[in-house]
Amino acid sequence: MRYLNADDVRRRLPMPKAIEAMARAFAAYSQGRVKMPLRLRLQVPAHEALVLHMPAYLHDEHREALAVKIVSVYPHNPAKGHPVIYATVLVLEPDTGRPLATLEGNTLTAIRTAAASGLATRLLAREDAHVLAVFGAGVQARSHIEAICTVRPIERVWVYAPTREHVEALIEEMAGRGPVPRDVRLAETPSQAMAEADIVCTTTTSATPVFRDEDVRPGMHINAIGSYSREMVEIPLETVARAYVVVDSRESVRAEAGEIAQALDRGLISEEHLVELGEIVVGRKPGRTHREQITLFKSVGLAVQDVAAAQVVLENDSNDG
Repeated sequence: MRYLNADDVRRRLPMPKAIEAMARAFAAYSQGRVKMPLRLRLQVPAHEALVLHMPAYLHDEHREALAVKIVSVYPHNPAKGHPVIYATVLVLEPDTGRPLATLEGNTLTAIRTAAASGLATRLLAREDAHVLAVFGAGVQARSHIEAICTVRPIERVWVYAPTREHVEALIEEMAGRGPVPRDVRLAETPSQAMAEADIVCTTTTSATPVFRDEDVRPGMHINAIGSYSREMVEIPLETVARAYVVVDSRESVRAEAGEIAQALDRGLISEEHLVELGEIVVGRKPGRTHREQITLFKSVGLAVQDVAAAQVVLENDSNDG
């Protein structure tokens, strides 16, 4: 059985291929070609921690794939010199269940999550969108900048996060790298980040909205990936109510996305308000329908994304070998 570390995964899962893999994954999901339970959440009370188990089986027109991801979230780890999150993906042979490979999961998760937002941006953002605003300055912020700049001709990026030093480090690392423009700027306030933005990505762990609804202008596209519980709301509910809302999975966002769950509970939107990304990929639902439309992609992350991404990694590993 192979073990592929973070560098192996990064080399074998370039963003353009990751985006295409997400298109296949979401299409298969909306066509009923995926078996995937809601993620199992195991509480570890002694450490105020959480362990997530995310299995999925994908069978599309061309191939099968089977994998499970285990994610541990230990909020007190930094004091012990460890990251908050560890993730591992175990890939199994679909017809025998034989373990094929273990992949470092943090890197794979960062790439596949941003690739889903890249796919949503390709389908929903205006063709001439050229200014990006990113909230957060961590791993997901970096991967989202790469993904959005892969699918749209971004000329300027604004980044806002509470810790200025984190933003400065991101700018030094990302400006001019690959498809990213050299013009990457620190925003002093959320409103400054939003002022010019055509596309917005929220990649924080905030439990309250990171920008004001009044800062959302007609024609914006928003990718929201930070909240993962019913108590967390990264996007103003007023924005959710007036947007064309696209989700990775209706079932998952109802259970795990505070913005969607609370908007539904308060009657601000209805079930009919939600469109799955895969439905747009396969042509059952439209993407952006007019220039002034506000579009919102809300993602909590699906195990089928890990399966599809791991499949690309292993295929490229075989090609390298």
